[in-house]
Amino acid sequence: MDLKVTWETSVKANRTKQLAAGMLAVALSAVATVAMAVAGANQADAQKSADTSDIVYQIMVQRATQAAIWAMPAAAMIDFEKATKQDLGGDVNDVIYVSKPFASRHGFLTANDVTPYAWGSISTEKGPLVVEVPAATDKVGYFGSISNAWFVPLIDVGTTGTDKGKGGKYLVLPPGYKGETPKGYIAVPSDTINLGFAFRPVMKEGATFKDTTAYAKKLQIYYLADAANPPATKHIDAFPKKFSSLPTYDMTFFQDIYDVISREPTRPQDKAMMGLLAAIGIEKGKPFKPTADQKRAMEEGIKLAWASMQSHFSTEGKGMLAWWRDKKWYIWNFAKGQAELGFPFVTDDVILIDERAGGYSFFVTYLPKKLGGGTFYLNGLRDSDGDLFDGKSTYKLRVPKETPAKDFWSVIVYSMKTKGFVEGVKRVGISSRDKDTLKFNDDGSVDIYFAPKAPKGLESNWIPTGEDFFLLFRLYGPDKPLFEKTWVLDDVEKVQ
Repeated sequence: MDLKVTWETSVKANRTKQLAAGMLAVALSAVATVAMAVAGANQADAQKSADTSDIVYQIMVQRATQAAIWAMPAAAMIDFEKATKQDLGGDVNDVIYVSKPFASRHGFLTANDVTPYAWGSISTEKGPLVVEVPAATDKVGYFGSISNAWFVPLIDVGTTGTDKGKGGKYLVLPPGYKGETPKGYIAVPSDTINLGFAFRPVMKEGATFKDTTAYAKKLQIYYLADAANPPATKHIDAFPKKFSSLPTYDMTFFQDIYDVISREPTRPQDKAMMGLLAAIGIEKGKPFKPTADQKRAMEEGIKLAWASMQSHFSTEGKGMLAWWRDKKWYIWNFAKGQAELGFPFVTDDVILIDERAGGYSFFVTYLPKKLGGGTFYLNGLRDSDGDLFDGKSTYKLRVPKETPAKDFWSVIVYSMKTKGFVEGVKRVGISSRDKDTLKFNDDGSVDIYFAPKAPKGLESNWIPTGEDFFLLFRLYGPDKPLFEKTWVLDDVEKVQ
């Protein structure tokens, strides 16, 4: 064997291995460098993305949105008190009434324009409070309820309530009250300090608005401590004045939330939200002074909250259920089981936040603790083509002669934006009580028009709109054909 050749071959092989190893090391180093550069770039991009989206701000928007939906009933309730003070010069524990039915200047969620209500904001801050409801007369009695600060009905009063029309002294007890209820009083325990009531007069044959006014003035409110010699209750007629208890979906909504949590005890079901409110500057025991970013987040959040509640309100299967399968008339779809429980919107497992907001307090107030059969509501949102009503078009509703309402029927236009009356119009509704002025068809039916301007020669049958709207068709004293669905109300038609 040639040793030289063998040695040279071995040397060349070793050099080749060394070169290959070196090249591999360089390659691995390059890969590692690239990987580190990519990782660094990704980290920088992630940081840039976080900075761009502004996580803190987005969280504030989310919390503002959820806070508004959560607090919808409480905001609606406290706005009654604020309107009493700002619009009427009144205060808590005053009785507010209207000497005539509501007009367009009265802002009240889906109120009617045929009966003169009595209502008020009340407080147990100074101790147990007496709401003395008069006995029904041969002309007038009351139907209504007392509700806590979250619009949960605590007790019904009047002819279908606890006193059965005999009148009663309802003793509203503050949270945690341990004292005994004196004989002759009806105890109403409350988990909130502030409450409200709304009573609708049931007018019997021959009754006038003078009768309902005189009856409202018999309502008395005083503290139990003053029961031996109660001071005179202040009664305020709101009819001549502009009054608006309608929630406003702007920064004032969050002021409402702050005002509620600042003066009410924190209930167990509220504690989780109390922790989230701090992100938007709402904290119990601290002044409400939101930063510029918090204000901007709340202004954005309230728009999202309104849109969410509006969607719940107007979506079939959520806030509404079709009454007739092939028609565009709906009934309110309150959460399952809530009517039987008295509308607490709380179960053993969950607080029904969306249901009590978009499905209740967004558009209606003062549900009774026990539903009765005195009035039936049909909600109209869409025309016969399935389109939502708009404020520019002309629509027509034909009401049959034989409408199953023992007392009367009415139809009222409401603003889709506020859920109250359309402001600045001469009339907000029409009822069968207007038969002396309405123009009827030959078959006894009547056509009602909804439009910005009255159709020529049909002013008596016209309800002004001018903005997006919805309808409530009420049947007072509803009869069997309605419930058996042998009677049908045709869809509202757009007039071409």
